[in-house]
Amino acid sequence: MPVDPQIQMLLSLRAALPELHTLSVADARAQFAARDFPGLSKPEIAGVVNRDMQGPDGSLGLRVYTPLGQGPFPLMVFFHGSGFVVCSLDTHDGMCRNLCAGTGCVVVSVDYRLAPEAKFPAAPDDCLAATRWAVANAAALGADPGRVFVAGDSAGGNLAAVTALRIRDEGGPALLGQLLIYPVTDYYDPGTPSMTENAEGYGLGRAGMIWFWNHYLKTPADGAHPHASPLRAARLDGLPPALVVTAEYDPLRDEGEYYADRLRQAGIPTEMKRWDGMNHGFFFWPGVVDRAGAAMDEACAWVRDVLKRPG
Repeated sequence: MPVDPQIQMLLSLRAALPELHTLSVADARAQFAARDFPGLSKPEIAGVVNRDMQGPDGSLGLRVYTPLGQGPFPLMVFFHGSGFVVCSLDTHDGMCRNLCAGTGCVVVSVDYRLAPEAKFPAAPDDCLAATRWAVANAAALGADPGRVFVAGDSAGGNLAAVTALRIRDEGGPALLGQLLIYPVTDYYDPGTPSMTENAEGYGLGRAGMIWFWNHYLKTPADGAHPHASPLRAARLDGLPPALVVTAEYDPLRDEGEYYADRLRQAGIPTEMKRWDGMNHGFFFWPGVVDRAGAAMDEACAWVRDVLKRPG
């Protein structure tokens, strides 16, 4: 279908900004930090508090969102999108508030180390450590350590998938599910048809992804490692149920859908939903883009449904 008119309006506004891959890292971060739009959905929740934990290489920041109601609540450990380079707890505050209110989970958003200052595997190391910390400290957070999800968008979807893989292989808390929102699952070379079809004109493009990968990895050879490219993992059995969300006009569309297919082939209960007319990043826009709100509602409903399933 054509690009959604509300998405096209946002793309038209963005057209005045320089392309990401033409910017310095500092300027790219500043451009993302300044992004906002009147009318974004910010549902009421019980509270938000910033915390710190000891990470693999020093203090690691967290932001904890608590839903309304009486706990203990399910626990969702969330990794924000970033291309592994930009974004922060603040850029994803609205997304986490919506997930908290919509799922009834305590959401722990993780301020993992960014590249190029901290290259692969710093981010996945931080995310695994933060997941273990959140479960170990669940009672203090008002959460249930036996009902745990990992979630993330874009690069954060990559980190959620990788965290699930590492917990399977390296030990750690049992997970009920993984919510992967237009995830990065593979290195850009050789790329997929959607990486070519949506190479430019829809926000994130192929040149932007190359820019991200070049900052994230120490060498291109790291792109073959399954902790960088989970689609390249030798096996995907033994993982928790998944919802994989993709967007029609997204260079990452196909690699997300390929990952969903491989999960299904491995016998993992997996739902995959492509949102036609949408572009990469549309989960930022509930309250502004109608279909973004519908997608958020559907993702939250999936989490609630998984929570109802027999253990």
